[in-house]
Amino acid sequence: MLRERGVAVTTLDDIRSRTGTSKSQLFHYFPGGKDELLLAVAQFEADRVLEDQQPHLGSLDSWESWQQWRDAVVERYERQGDHCSLGALFLQVGRLRPGARAIVTQLMRQWQEQLAHGMRALQDNGLVSPALDADRTAAALLAGIQGGVAMLMSTGDSMYLKAALDSGIDHLRAATVEPVRA
Repeated sequence: MLRERGVAVTTLDDIRSRTGTSKSQLFHYFPGGKDELLLAVAQFEADRVLEDQQPHLGSLDSWESWQQWRDAVVERYERQGDHCSLGALFLQVGRLRPGARAIVTQLMRQWQEQLAHGMRALQDNGLVSPALDADRTAAALLAGIQGGVAMLMSTGDSMYLKAALDSGIDHLRAATVEPVRA
């Protein structure tokens, strides 16, 4: 319902009507009312961001797995189009609220950690130089993704997201281990 009608327009009465719940049930689970319900939905949407990238995000140990992950990310955001449920929820709940900020912070931390883990797997497999700073490179790739998603939402064109992902993966490929010369 929040996706269909929008966060600002949807009321608790609308949600009660759609779900067939009573007011007491709704407030039993969400005593803080609509804001608390929106935070729960935001957490659900944040979890979906990472789930939609599986199993690829959890096994970034080869160039093929990175390509499959890239394609999954592009597919997810192309399917989403110019509507971001998570973004809309945060505009309604407020970015400065501790609960909302904690959800975004946790999502970005988990995403960055999984990317860095994948980069370390490439290092362990001898595909990327051990000198690569996986944490910093993962942060840059994640920032590129977020910028690409913002451009997709603004223009309707996924070219920017694809460019950010491809450039990030190209950067990894360029950090290959130099062969030892006799």
